Amino acid sequence: MRTEISEMTGLNGRPGHTETVAIATGSSTEAGGTAPELNWAGNYRYAAAAIHRPRTLEEVQDVVAGASKIRALGSRHSFNAIADSPGSLISLENLDPGIRIDAAARTVTVSGGTRYGTLAEKLESNGFALPNLASLPHISVAGAIATATHGSGDANGNLATSVAGLELVAADGTVHHLGRGSSPDFDGAVVGLGALGVVTKVTLDIEPTFAVRQDVFEALPWQTVLENFDAATSSAYSVSLFTDWSGDAVAQSWLKSRVPGAGGGAAAWAGDTHFGGTRATVARHPLPGVSAENCTEQLGVPGPWSERLAHFRMAFTPSSGDELQSEFFVRREHAVAAISELRALSPRITPLLHVSEIRTVAADQLWLSTAYGQDSVGFHFTWKQLQPEVEELLPVMEEALAPFSARPHWGKLFHADAASVAALYPRFADFKDLAERMDPEHKFRNDFLARKVFGE
Repeated sequence: MRTEISEMTGLNGRPGHTETVAIATGSSTEAGGTAPELNWAGNYRYAAAAIHRPRTLEEVQDVVAGASKIRALGSRHSFNAIADSPGSLISLENLDPGIRIDAAARTVTVSGGTRYGTLAEKLESNGFALPNLASLPHISVAGAIATATHGSGDANGNLATSVAGLELVAADGTVHHLGRGSSPDFDGAVVGLGALGVVTKVTLDIEPTFAVRQDVFEALPWQTVLENFDAATSSAYSVSLFTDWSGDAVAQSWLKSRVPGAGGGAAAWAGDTHFGGTRATVARHPLPGVSAENCTEQLGVPGPWSERLAHFRMAFTPSSGDELQSEFFVRREHAVAAISELRALSPRITPLLHVSEIRTVAADQLWLSTAYGQDSVGFHFTWKQLQPEVEELLPVMEEALAPFSARPHWGKLFHADAASVAALYPRFADFKDLAERMDPEHKFRNDFLARKVFGE
């Protein structure tokens, strides 16, 4: 096996171009007023002593080559320590997005620190689209793909499956280019957990723009949903079921349907009922009683994919961040049985929960993707800010889902250690070997990776 390496750009060692903040002082803040030493949710304080914000690729190379320990920091939407470093952090937010569309190849190349909402707006204005978006358009491209973050839809892969190429700065500052079909390590490097280097550019597959309408249905009887689970989740391009796991009904079903026309797509769900649920006549937020102002438009009004596939609008902060998240993925064939196990845990889950979302994702071949080799169903939990109670519950939930070999989302809260996680991924040992070859001095390792991946 080998790694394809581009011609190295010389390390220039120029001082004064990279912004470096000693984050322990809290002397710098980002948009929204969140101190940079905290993650988005405010439940994790980074231990790194400094954060670097380079403005060019050469400055990224300088910073990485000169660091003893370093990790890339994205939009800080992870809920665990995956992005932290015992040394320093590097953010790509000051790099030019450099969005370059190749219409002939149907690809777009973009800086890894660019947020999906920014990229989506640019693509839509040029007549192109991504096949999927996550619930939040605020997350960074490189951070999302490194953790196999996803949107939803029976036939839709997670966001990482759109990756056609990566530009990565390795531990010694050299620039590596890996491409789908041309680099033997590509499938292992895409969902790289930040363990291989700093991803400075990503090339993504795109397609012609398309329109989407979003319809919400309420109070779907669990019995009807479970008896028709495959039909329910395949009834639109993307389907999300929202529940708090109590009671006899799913609270909401969000259907995102591609509108027939230039971009293709089947007709939207007809009628005013959906598997026993009733069509909402006003816009809804996933949380009962919360204003839908920051949600993407509903009520069947067609609009660009860039303004419908995410649940929340780019122009709004979706919440105060006063929440925690976990997510587990099982083979689609186990979905109904897994739902039954989780409903049985409702007396313990529901009191700690804001809301839970059930969504589907298509299989892929990316080694550490949560959908590697299997069409999957994801069970997402948005918890109240009660971390001790949540962490006490997680082992119980993971034990209940163990018969289904549930894979935890890399960027969210989970209990399993490296030995348990390794058993869930056929190419886990291959990824560890790749990381050792790419980073033999363990510059990109941290405590999270030691406990959850490398078993150190």
